[in-house]
Amino acid sequence: MKAGLVERPVRATYRITVAGELLLKSGNPLGWEELRSLPDYIQWKNKGGRLDGSSAAIASIEKLEAELTPSESIERSYRQIELELAEELLEQVLSLTPARFERLIVELLLAMGYGDGRAEMGQALGKSGDGGIDGVVNEDKLGLDAVYIQAKRYALDNSVGRPALQAFIGAMTGESASKGVFVTTSSFTREAHDFARRVTQRVVLIDGDRLARLMIDHGVGVRVDKTYVLRSIDANFFDVT
Repeated sequence: MKAGLVERPVRATYRITVAGELLLKSGNPLGWEELRSLPDYIQWKNKGGRLDGSSAAIASIEKLEAELTPSESIERSYRQIELELAEELLEQVLSLTPARFERLIVELLLAMGYGDGRAEMGQALGKSGDGGIDGVVNEDKLGLDAVYIQAKRYALDNSVGRPALQAFIGAMTGESASKGVFVTTSSFTREAHDFARRVTQRVVLIDGDRLARLMIDHGVGVRVDKTYVLRSIDANFFDVT
C-alpha cells in the first residue's frame, strides 16, 4: 500500500490501484529496487504522505473490476493479499533481535527441506560465530556437506555491498565450505551480485523481497487463515462416448 499499488478501503479488504493494475498487466517483476523507485513509495519514505484516491481513479478501478471474470477477480485479490502480507511480514522480521533473525533463517532453510527438515541439523551460531558465519545447516548426519549462512537484518535503505559478501566468502573459505546463503532484509548492490556470480563457491543471495516470499511459500511466520476450493465441470464425467 505504501507504494500506491494496493489500497485497503476497509479492514480486511484489499483493492489494487490503477498504478498497481498497470504494473500487473506489464508483467514486469517488482523487487525492492523497483519498489523504492515508485513515486508513492518515495513520498511515504520521505514525508509519510499517501496518495488520495480521486474519483477518476475509483471509476477506472471499477471499470477494470467489471471486466474481470470471477476467477480472475479471485486470483487478483489473492495476489493483492499476498503482496500486503509480504510487506507486513518483512516489518515483523525487522523488529526481531539479530539473534532471533539468525534462528529464523535457519528455520526457513529447514522448512525448505535442507537437512531433511530436521531441527537438529541446523544451528544458529549467533555471537559465537567465527568470521561472519551466523548459522549452518548440515545436509548429512556427519556434517560432510553443509550450507553456511550469513544473516543481515538491515533497514530497507541499507543495501549489502561487495565488502560484506567478500567477508562472508572469506569465512566460508576458512571452513572449506562450498555452499552458502547470504540473507538480508534489505537488498544487494549490483557489485555484490556481480561478485557472487564470479566466485567459485556457490553463494545464493536472498533479499528482503525474496525472503518474505520464501517465508510465505514455506509457512514460516505465517498461518493459513482461510482456504477456498474452486471447482469446475469434469468433462470426462459427462463424456458419453
